[in-house]
Formats: sequence, C-alpha cells, structure tokens
Amino acid sequence: MAVTEAPLPRPALVEILRSTKAMGTLLSLVWVPLTIYVMFPNSVPDGIRDSLLIPSIPAVLILYAVGVHSWRESRVAVIGLTLICFWLLMAVSAPYLPLADPNKPIMPFAVPGAERDGHIFWLGADFKGRDMLSRAIWGCQRVLVWGVTATLIAYIVGTLFGLLAGYLAGWWDEIISFVANVFLSFPVMVLFILILNYLGPSGFNIVIAVTFASAPAVMRIVRGLTLDIKQRDYVLAAQTRGEHPFYIMVVELLPNARGPIIVDACLRLGYTTVAITTLTFLGLGLQPPDPDWGLMIRESAGTAMLWKFSYMLLVPALSVSSMILGFNLLADGLREMSLRD
Repeated sequence: MAVTEAPLPRPALVEILRSTKAMGTLLSLVWVPLTIYVMFPNSVPDGIRDSLLIPSIPAVLILYAVGVHSWRESRVAVIGLTLICFWLLMAVSAPYLPLADPNKPIMPFAVPGAERDGHIFWLGADFKGRDMLSRAIWGCQRVLVWGVTATLIAYIVGTLFGLLAGYLAGWWDEIISFVANVFLSFPVMVLFILILNYLGPSGFNIVIAVTFASAPAVMRIVRGLTLDIKQRDYVLAAQTRGEHPFYIMVVELLPNARGPIIVDACLRLGYTTVAITTLTFLGLGLQPPDPDWGLMIRESAGTAMLWKFSYMLLVPALSVSSMILGFNLLADGLREMSLRD
C-alpha cells in the first residue's frame, strides 16, 4: 500500500509578507515614488505625478500591520512604529486629502476653528493666511524624504568603510580611522554649518553634510562589530573556502551585525530630523516656498510670541517632536527585544 505524504502547510500571509523580498518590495513601493515626488517634482508629467503615490498608501498600511504583528511583544516599539507610519501615511496621501493649497493665502491670523468661504481652519492659519493643517501635513514629506535619504547614504558610506577597516585591518584601519577621527573632532552642528555655508543651502547639500557628519560615527560602530564577528567560525570557514574578502564582508559579516546597526539607524534618524529642522530654522536647510516644519517654526517665531498666535509655533514643533519620538521609541523597543533574545 502506497504511503502518501501529507502536503506541507502553506506559510501564513504574515510570514510571506515578512520575507526579505516582500519587505523590500513594499518599502520600494513607498519610498521610490515619494522620493521622486519630493526631489524631482518637475521631471514627472502631471498625469503620472497625480497618481504616483497611490500604490504607496496600501503599502504603508501593510508595512504597519506586519510591523505591529512582528513587534507586538514590545509596546514601546509599536507606539514608535505607529507615530512613524502615521506621518509616512500622511506624506504619501497628502495629494489626495481634502486639504487647502499649503502656499495659498486665505485668511491671515485665522485662529483654530475659524471659517471663511466654507473652509474651516482646524489648526488655524499663519500670518500670511496659509492653512496650518495643510502645511503641517505637506511639510512632513520634505522632512521624511531628505532626512531618511541623508541617513541612508551616511549608513552606506559608513558601513562600507567600517567593514573595510574592521576586516582588512592594517593600514586600511589606520587611514580610515584617522580620517573618521578628524571629522568626529568637529561638533556636529558646526560641521553642518561649515559645509552648508560653503556649498549653499539645499536639500542635496544637506545629504552631503549629514554624510560627512554621521558616516564617521557609523564607521566606528560597524568597525567594532566587524572586529568581533570576524573571529567567528563561519567567517573562518568562508576564508578556508577561499571566498573573496568582499563576499565575506557583505554576506557573512554584515547580516550578522544588522541588529545593532538597525537600532542605531532609528536613533540617528531622529538626530537627522532635528538637524534638518534646526538648519532650516537657521536658513541653511530646505528653502521656501514649499512647506517644511523647520521653515514654519522660523517664520512663526516672532508672531508666536503672542499667546493668541502660539499655535503657529506649536503645530510644527509638536509635529517634528512626534516624529522624533517615534524614531526613538522604535529604537528603544528594538533594543529591548534584542536583549530578550
């Protein structure tokens, strides 16, 4: 009598979505259209641009659901993820929400709850009459895109040099560590101001400034992890097989160091958000007329001294604070879960 094997159970939907391929696809659906929409607004035809962010909306919701399921053991991580995904959802859905033009003057100094021509100013209007709710939601696009892009590039550069310094050691380590120490000797904000004063204020120059300021610190972290991991048996086995050093660094070392790197990346995203907002407040960051939280704080600093108009300062300040809080809470939650493991 033939014995039939029982069919293997199919993986649950959540497990499929948690796979590296699925997560990469979802993140690409969110980040690539949003980056194009913010960084290159004039390079996309109007017909395509109007629908560019539509696939990003369900992708953000799926990412949030998978994240909550994966990190449900840490309430702190879930709260942080909720704050981040809220602003990410606002960023990708801003063109499709019933919002006023963020740059259109309607009713100067309108207090929260005021109404004109059927339009309700839920969070008030600034001194030029622009709707604060609309500017706060549209402003999160620039902060998210430029902040995450700058941090990502800093991590790519820092991780590459950290792997080289830690694994190859010798004169590679001496030269890379010396250059990193030179940059780390500057206070971060001073280095930002020096670079942007030389290059000029713009989003792309912020990316360069953040890379020079953050990559050396990332390099030191990755270097330390690499020095520890390269003594493990699986690395020695790869060396015995004659694998190329680049293969060993990318395939054997980097995946096993990703935990601390991801936690540090969440914290550094918060630092970068603070830096971009501060630089914009100083006039060295993102430039008008498009809305930006730092620019909103800068423009309302004088008017908001009057208690009646303090909402002009509170709205962007609370917005940027909630996003930074989300990154910090997510980092704390991930660290907490890694310590349990």
